Amino acid sequence: MAIREDLTAAVKASMLARNAERTSALRMIQAKLKDTDIAARPKGVEQIPDDEILAMLRSMIKSRRDSVALYRQGGREELAAKEEAEIAVISEFLPRTLEGDALNAAIAEAIAATGASSAKDMGKVVGALKAKHGAALDMGVASQAVKAALAG
Repeated sequence: MAIREDLTAAVKASMLARNAERTSALRMIQAKLKDTDIAARPKGVEQIPDDEILAMLRSMIKSRRDSVALYRQGGREELAAKEEAEIAVISEFLPRTLEGDALNAAIAEAIAATGASSAKDMGKVVGALKAKHGAALDMGVASQAVKAALAG
């Protein structure tokens, strides 16, 4: 099932369960998706594909993580908790990402496949990772791990 259908089903289930906070977060995702679809119309795209939806969701999570840090810095724990709850809801629609040993193994494989030997080859390694693992990568984490692997 596509992400759009999953989202619609989740909204319906949340409304039936009378879970106001979850419903609000899901509707916020739907609104952002609709805005993104509208922004893509001049390019001749009626609905953005799933890979762009995943990028949009990751962007939403990133902005909320930034907000959590700022709220905590300002002593606004209740607002930080609300943002973290939204992150949890948004994360449900993302595929599992490579982490830890699995990420390190994928990086080692990409380094071997590209013959990378220094930080100058980072682009080749990241490109190989994207080609093979695409949606399963958190590019921020993966880039840092590639940089560390090539430096060490």
